[in-house]
Amino acid sequence: MQDDVQTGPQAFDLGKVWNNRFFGLGSAFFTARAPTALRDPYWVARSQSMARELGLQDNWWQSQEALEAFSGNRPLAGSQPLASVYSGHQFGVWAGQLGDGRAILLGELETRDGQSLELQLKGSGLTPYSRMGDGRAVLRSSIREFLCSEAMHALGIPTTRALCITGSDQPIRRETIETAAVVARTAPSFIRFGHFEHFSHNQQHDDLQKLTDYVIDRFYPECRDAANPAAALLAAVTHRTAKLMADWQAVGFCHGVMNTDNMSILGLTVDYGPFQFLDGFDPDHIPNHSDTSGRYSYKRQPQVAYWNLFALGQALLPLIGEPDDAMAALEPYKSLFPAALDRRMAAKLGFADSSEGVKTLVNDLLALMASERTDYPIFWRRWAQHLDGAPADMVLDLFHDRPAANTLLQQLQDPDQKFGQSPSAALALQSNPSVILRNHLAEQAIALANQKDFSMIQQLLDVLENPFEDHPDHATWSGFPPDWASSIQISCSS
Repeated sequence: MQDDVQTGPQAFDLGKVWNNRFFGLGSAFFTARAPTALRDPYWVARSQSMARELGLQDNWWQSQEALEAFSGNRPLAGSQPLASVYSGHQFGVWAGQLGDGRAILLGELETRDGQSLELQLKGSGLTPYSRMGDGRAVLRSSIREFLCSEAMHALGIPTTRALCITGSDQPIRRETIETAAVVARTAPSFIRFGHFEHFSHNQQHDDLQKLTDYVIDRFYPECRDAANPAAALLAAVTHRTAKLMADWQAVGFCHGVMNTDNMSILGLTVDYGPFQFLDGFDPDHIPNHSDTSGRYSYKRQPQVAYWNLFALGQALLPLIGEPDDAMAALEPYKSLFPAALDRRMAAKLGFADSSEGVKTLVNDLLALMASERTDYPIFWRRWAQHLDGAPADMVLDLFHDRPAANTLLQQLQDPDQKFGQSPSAALALQSNPSVILRNHLAEQAIALANQKDFSMIQQLLDVLENPFEDHPDHATWSGFPPDWASSIQISCSS
């Protein structure tokens, strides 16, 4: 059922001053463009936790003004809407000019804790960068992005956030006829590697310098006093990206379209399209059925991230100067990523620190899981529950080769002798979520939403906002996926 919309005079009031600092960079960076109105909009979903960060009152969504504003139908006073231009490599091939083809940046607001967040409407109509697209987003993809943005945030993984979805019965053609939706999403900045590639490729070095100075001054002030600020920026982005890849790999997240225009300069997860969390553990899993070469498979994500960082380094080379300085900024990735992943995997086992013994145990476990396609999130959650006192059989039952699994579990009988430390059940439980946004859960919520029943979206959100807790009322959401889940195909239009 749709929520009733009220018109109380104080129901919706951002009460903030817009900064619009990206707008201040000048016309080379964007085209001023207002959103296109969405026909007869209605509420689909909202994140109250994100709303509170923006300082919105709890009943903000009951205002007709809010509904119209976040559908792109009514301008927000003080905003300066725009679509930014960028370029990039797509599937490893230079694609030339791209840009915000279906997203309008409204501007920048301060949160209640004094941080600045940009507010963007995705699916808000044609822009000069839409190319062959229609500038719209469909309900299906909007639900997936909304839920996964908030789920990743709750998992502690750097990400863009989502405030709300508004929908419309306006027809949109993808593989079939679907309905339109708009996601209001936030981030400290939506600047991508592709923004730097755009100005570098077009020999606009003054604008490249301007963009670099803007990013350093706003987000990486520690780089300003470096001998080579552009190289220091590349090194800082390398560090954040390495940590992000470790987060993705540890939780079993597959992005699906790791093009350079989908890589955040702040090390955030951005642009949720054909993403997927692993069900059965398969290092070769490809979440995007459009990715026929498997470039963006789960196991290749860390390597692709380095490739994308190299492309960013090339884009910054006119400012860095010497290629050796760019390569020196990139080199730490090769140690930062594995070290970060080792720490995260050790924590999943319950160990505060990694060690050679812990790494060996992790590798042995993953090899066994890969050979049997063991359910990745269920294994790790049961492992944590076993450390917390649950019987070992609940872990062993996941494997056909029980003796091999039992041999690995037996190593925990005297962990101090083998690993020099004892595993912590509390750490394991806080490192292995009870519930994640599996594809089949999103599909079930989408199917109901297509019938104008949005209740499962909000229920899923409530659970995903507390992923490390058990949820007895929704126990099936932590269980095995149904057989039909393996036939779900996710494409770039998802």
